[in-house]
Amino acid sequence: MATNLKSLSDFSHMEVPSAKGYKFGIIVSQWNAQVTGALYEGAYLALVKHGADEENIHTIKVPGSFELISAADILLANKNLDALICLGCVIQGETPHFTFICDAVAHGIANVSIKHNKPVIFGVLTTDNLQQALDRAGGKHGNKGEEAAVTAIVMAGIKPSLNQ
Repeated sequence: MATNLKSLSDFSHMEVPSAKGYKFGIIVSQWNAQVTGALYEGAYLALVKHGADEENIHTIKVPGSFELISAADILLANKNLDALICLGCVIQGETPHFTFICDAVAHGIANVSIKHNKPVIFGVLTTDNLQQALDRAGGKHGNKGEEAAVTAIVMAGIKPSLNQ
């Protein structure tokens, strides 16, 4: 598997634009907090590193990944954001709950993005076990939160670039 061979958070092949002047939201699930806390830190630090003003980063904490959907809808209905990052972690268990939650969250986040015509970034880890999640939350495969932030920065610039 390719992910065993590298960090996924390598952006050396692309130019990351400045986040200066853009407004971002980050919604983070509190379930699997060890993982989601690291995802949040990666996302927040990446936004600031690329020029986002701290006062233009709005954070909301929700209980679990399923709640990312309604929080995203509420935040976009009440804040003028350029992009929104949803961070969570769902780890496979012994029941089909994993499949239902992952499917619902992916579709829900996509629907919120379409409804509000804003980039809503899917930064939800869906892993077989805790170690895989930790490897992708600042471990040997990088930090999916950082990747989500870079994606949000790039996507935030698309609409304004069409008006030039």
